[in-house]
Amino acid sequence: MSAYEGVRILDFSQGVAGPMAAMLMGDFAAEVVKVEPRQGDRIKDQPGYLTFNRNKEVMSLDLEAPDDLARAKALIALADIALFDHAPGVLERLGLDAATLTAAHPSLIHVWMPPYGTTGDWSQLPPHHSLLTALSGVAFRQGAYGDQPIHLILPLVWYGQGVVGAAAMGAALLERTLSGLGQAVTVSGLHGVAEVTGPVRVLDNPPLPRGAPLGASPSYRLYQCGDGGWLFLGTLFANFYVKAIHALELHESWDELAADPAMARETLMEVFKQKPRDEWLAILKAAGVPCAPVGPREAWFAGSAVEQGNLRKTFDHPELGPVAMPETPARLSESPGSVRGLARRIDAPNWAPRSPANRTAHGHDGKAPLAGIRVLDLGTVIAGAHAGDVLANLGAEVIKIEPIDGDPFRSDAGGFLAYNRGKRGLGIDLKQLTAVELFHDLARQADVVLDNYRHGVRHRLGIDYAALKAVNPRIISCSINAYGDRGDRMTLPGFDPLLQAEGGMMAAQGGADEPVLHTIPVNDVATAAVVAFGVIAALNRREVTGEGQEVLTSLMAQSLTFQLAEVTTYEGRPPNDIGSHDCIGVRALHRFYRCTDNQWLAIVCDRPDEARAVGQVLGLDIGEPAAALAASRDGTLAKALEAAFAERSRDQVVQALVAAGVPAAPALRGPEAFDNAWLNDNRLFEHWTHPRVGEMISVRAYADFARGPGGFQHPTPDLGQHSGELLRELGVAPERIEALFASGAVFEPAEHLSRLAKSARPGDGGVALMTQ
Repeated sequence: MSAYEGVRILDFSQGVAGPMAAMLMGDFAAEVVKVEPRQGDRIKDQPGYLTFNRNKEVMSLDLEAPDDLARAKALIALADIALFDHAPGVLERLGLDAATLTAAHPSLIHVWMPPYGTTGDWSQLPPHHSLLTALSGVAFRQGAYGDQPIHLILPLVWYGQGVVGAAAMGAALLERTLSGLGQAVTVSGLHGVAEVTGPVRVLDNPPLPRGAPLGASPSYRLYQCGDGGWLFLGTLFANFYVKAIHALELHESWDELAADPAMARETLMEVFKQKPRDEWLAILKAAGVPCAPVGPREAWFAGSAVEQGNLRKTFDHPELGPVAMPETPARLSESPGSVRGLARRIDAPNWAPRSPANRTAHGHDGKAPLAGIRVLDLGTVIAGAHAGDVLANLGAEVIKIEPIDGDPFRSDAGGFLAYNRGKRGLGIDLKQLTAVELFHDLARQADVVLDNYRHGVRHRLGIDYAALKAVNPRIISCSINAYGDRGDRMTLPGFDPLLQAEGGMMAAQGGADEPVLHTIPVNDVATAAVVAFGVIAALNRREVTGEGQEVLTSLMAQSLTFQLAEVTTYEGRPPNDIGSHDCIGVRALHRFYRCTDNQWLAIVCDRPDEARAVGQVLGLDIGEPAAALAASRDGTLAKALEAAFAERSRDQVVQALVAAGVPAAPALRGPEAFDNAWLNDNRLFEHWTHPRVGEMISVRAYADFARGPGGFQHPTPDLGQHSGELLRELGVAPERIEALFASGAVFEPAEHLSRLAKSARPGDGGVALMTQ
């Protein structure tokens, strides 16, 4: 029996984020009925539609027609969750807003996933990912050669919104088991921005540099080899970098290379050009150096690694033939998900009325949905650490557990501060038997243990799922690794860019030009969101069975999750968009343009009337609208638009375009975004204080809940900061605490440990750059 069996979801959303959220719930056996307008979902002819709506039944209703609206409201009365993604004001006009529906149906969970924000004029724009990245500053965070925004080929923010939306639905269901009541849940596009990019600014420090498309550090960078092929050198930590230097036979120059990163970069660039890529990959892998070739996503999805990981599923479509799509992104041992089939058309769901639920409130009012859930967080770097951060934001008590050397990503840089906020810190040396015994005792009082150790490390330490289950049958043990627990690669170390490279993301963003390292650590943030979803699904199942289980996922699985639509494959599918050198768009009327004073704007036109309106506002003859919509990003029309926009100020021309019905928005720079009125009206950011680092601005929440707000309850902890405090709270005897400290099995921050260097560790710059 899967996690959400028996849960009924009415999915009124379209496009990417909402349908993806409902898809994930359906993968774990929720009964999802997608209610589409009579003309169909706006992406019905795109490959992603097939994947986002798998496992669903699909029916058509016109919510503007009184009879169909009445039918929709009757179905909502039979559902557990009603999911919408309409712009602000639309649901209120239709009587489908949260206040109206939850008043009529107290156990209903009303989920609203608008593509932008919940208020303000920009939230009324037609849904386009490019406009969201422009308005949120995301387009200016991607590494680039020029001072310009970058068009992201993958709709990363909407993918993040989709996974967090599913996690939020699960969290609200879990809260309902305690309170007996449904509630309103909001996961907007800006919540997706928060999860995927997590911008942080230390107010006393200057903004971080933006970074380079190939990577900011010589140890964590793309290199072109002698045959023209590209590889990514993924030596994020010093031990791997030393191995690489030896494998490249540069060890005699180590001191010079370590002292001068610019010289190291130039030296490595020359060395890699001396041999073909496959030869270098063989040399590096034999030396235990994390690396990967850059390749197309099609070869990756069809290849042996994905096959061995059981991450591909194929169905026969009556018109398209075989359709391949990714499997579920996480594996739950006792309540597994499954991809059972393509969407099926129906006239109406076969839902019988239910007897009124016999739900008893337990005094849960005003509490966050995961309040009372305790997580022992062994996660490090980004994927593991950020997963705990998401759970903390949803209300869980998260204890960050670190060895004496600390999380290898630990620093005062924005990335570490962002991914570990909301936790308290406990220092434990799990190499000591007494520390493992203590960990088992802590697990007896915990709900979740989270780690991202390499395959086999948990067992070696004595904290694998079997060991934890022996002391606490209710425990949920979630483990992440690079390549999963199946296949030839399962024991290999791995980092986000290696999956960006081999999974096709870098090649797609670079197009026919050189590949591009995504400044957003795509697979890391995807993994964090999927872990939160998987853990919450297991917690919901535990409410039924009383038993815990193991949750497993990998960076490799997420190399597919954040390009679900792009890897959906069938004969004759339309081609995916591809990027270019400092990509500013995909067509003349879907790209960024520079205005006066070096300000930029974004336009995205899909309809002839929008194309004509651009010409009218700018006084240009754009020709036949259909041809204009298909015009290339660098052709004659694009050049004419460039000249016209260069003579106008950004804000004035954007105002004129929007008034004329053109989907357009200003492209905000990173520092500008922190002060933007619309972003602050939508409560994307909040100010907080780190006791040692100082005043900060960072994201506020990954979802909002009407019955009990989530949010971060603690600043990012220093190494072992709360060790004594936590052990006392958890009931460890004073004399035992004294002995643990005396042996070093547990520790608190010493002066030399708490005063951390503010400079990043080797490779940190490549991922910390997103925190401008």
